[in-house]
Amino acid sequence: MNTAYLSAGSNMGDREAYLREAAVRLNSLPGTELDRLSSIYETDPVGFEDQAPFLNMVFRLRTSLPAEELLDACLGIEAEIGRVRTVRWGPRVCDLDILLFNDENMETEKLIVPHPRMHERAFVLVPLLETDPGILATLKKRFPDFPGVDLEDGIRLYKTIQGPAAFLEGE
Repeated sequence: MNTAYLSAGSNMGDREAYLREAAVRLNSLPGTELDRLSSIYETDPVGFEDQAPFLNMVFRLRTSLPAEELLDACLGIEAEIGRVRTVRWGPRVCDLDILLFNDENMETEKLIVPHPRMHERAFVLVPLLETDPGILATLKKRFPDFPGVDLEDGIRLYKTIQGPAAFLEGE
């Protein structure tokens, strides 16, 4: 089994419902189980700043899917939920990014792991470290300037989640 950490974000419509829908769809992928998740954080937009705040969280999956198949599944889930790619870093109903996949380093035409900018984004790091505090040593080894951002800048706790089952069931 592979271990993958994914960030999830939404800043359009019912943001929390879109995050839940992404989690449900990820959990239903063949050979895949959502086994940990972070709280939900509200975060200021990064890059293109003239847009609504995001809700962000991190999922940890156990999956039999290889990394590029998981990426394809994530892109499919985004599209099924209603994502339309128009403006880079712009508003979106759902965004799923693979942050880490096992302890692998990979760079293909479609996928770079670890995610190349994750150490520069509080909206990724705070929920990731909540999901797995033991990953801190790994991040410090992979990113010499870790963290590359103030972990308190532009991020606010929105909702504490009581585990995958409760979140998947809409509680």
